[in-house]
Amino acid sequence: MKIALFTETYINCYSGVKTHIKTLKYGLESLGHEVLIVCALPKTKKHFIKDGVLCCPSISLKKIYNYGVAKPISPSRYKFIKKFKPDVIHIHTEFGVGFSGAYAAKLLKIPYVYTMHTMYDEYLYYIAPKKLINIAKKTAHFYVKQLAQRAAVIVGPSVKIKDFLKGCGVEKEVEIVPNSVELSLFDEENLNYLKKEEIKKNLSLKEEDIVGCFCGRLGKEKNVDVLLKYWSELLKKDKKFKLLIFGDGPYKKEFEELAANLKITDNVIFLGKIEHNSLPEYYAVCDFYITCSLSEVHSISNLEAMASGLFVFQNFDELNKDQIIENVNGATFKNVNEMVEKILDYGKKSKEERKILRKKTKESVLKHGEEELGRKMVKIYEKAIIFQANKKKKNFLFGKIRASK
Repeated sequence: MKIALFTETYINCYSGVKTHIKTLKYGLESLGHEVLIVCALPKTKKHFIKDGVLCCPSISLKKIYNYGVAKPISPSRYKFIKKFKPDVIHIHTEFGVGFSGAYAAKLLKIPYVYTMHTMYDEYLYYIAPKKLINIAKKTAHFYVKQLAQRAAVIVGPSVKIKDFLKGCGVEKEVEIVPNSVELSLFDEENLNYLKKEEIKKNLSLKEEDIVGCFCGRLGKEKNVDVLLKYWSELLKKDKKFKLLIFGDGPYKKEFEELAANLKITDNVIFLGKIEHNSLPEYYAVCDFYITCSLSEVHSISNLEAMASGLFVFQNFDELNKDQIIENVNGATFKNVNEMVEKILDYGKKSKEERKILRKKTKESVLKHGEEELGRKMVKIYEKAIIFQANKKKKNFLFGKIRASK
């Protein structure tokens, strides 16, 4: 099968969507399928294909982490896609590249699958003034509805997307396919132990320190301010806990100032952007992962931390509660007191008990590997192709009935 994956973000950036697409690409190719990734690339002036990626000219959005947004209609792009002859198109974005995927599917008379990764209500403040948020929300919901209703199959990483799409007025069924992780990258056998020890030394981490970490864009929606306030309460009980924050974003300076005001800078370290391929060594110096964010649909950062053996403490999210299996790969909390209590309890565990937890946590994500994702998506692509064939048959019959009248 030949599959074209459409995304706005892929080259020269890191995001959960990029990680998902990269994992899906590996999974599909390992099963013998051919994949073309179509993505936006700022600063390029013409379309070109390199290493199985069709790069499209785009403008850079500085407010949204310099992501690129391409024109929705491009004859040049369509020529490349037509030449590839995809059996199915899979859209992972609602912007220009995504629209061009839906348009190409229509011209080629093939189905498109639409995966919604992001609930945009959490991100509208990046692009719209406060007074226009409600108008922007209605517009976004209308556009998402149009894209979803025309898809052969809609996919979401968790029931959270199903609930969001229902709120947008989408009545079609949503297939739930949880996110996956590049297991080989986080395999302990591939770890660079010299690099790990160097990181530990540079951060002045001591043997008695218990180290938590968070990884993500430092934006308002990630609730890092909540995490810092909760962490300050934890430190009132025990000073041996350290927090590493991996990532960059528009609120980084504000979060750093908050940490200073809370007087917790001795126990909280902002490391800025970490290259994705270097994450395993940084995770290796940590004991657990923690997040207060409620904006995730099905957190890839959680999965990557789990693949590294990091027990995950997560702010309770009713619509994403299945990602955490209590006392197997993590624990949830509903308020600061619960968080403090559960982390203190973790800190009391022996090294042997933590080692057992690491093993259980790693095992919990084995079902989230590349090939498993590939197999699940192939079934959905086959379903989309059958849907398209039945649609053509209905249109043909309807046309004959109208002609006979």
